[in-house]
Amino acid sequence: MSVTEQVPPEVQQMLVRYQQIQNQLGQVITEKNVITSELSEVNRALEVLNSLDPAGVVFKNVGHVMVKVQRDDAIKELNDKKEILELRLKSIERQEQLLRSQLNELQSKINEYLAKIYGRQAKAG
Repeated sequence: MSVTEQVPPEVQQMLVRYQQIQNQLGQVITEKNVITSELSEVNRALEVLNSLDPAGVVFKNVGHVMVKVQRDDAIKELNDKKEILELRLKSIERQEQLLRSQLNELQSKINEYLAKIYGRQAKAG
């Protein structure tokens, strides 16, 4: 008899759900890393812009073209982007926390079932 034949269907379903949550968590962590990286770039750009002379010339990438923009407009645009990224980051962190909580809960349930199953087998054996 194989191990999967010994594991009850409800435990198998929990294991499948556990794997799905792990995959979701991996995607969330990847997205969090992307957002964190973007936020870091925006913060660095803001530092540079804020250190420039207000009358200085600033260019912005628009597709494959560089366009001259006002320093204050560039700062405003980056601050708006920063605000959006921070909101996305908070949202993704809440999602990550929820998924980690679900994983821990599911792992506890799986461990309980397996302890019952293997506990009985050990007594029977």
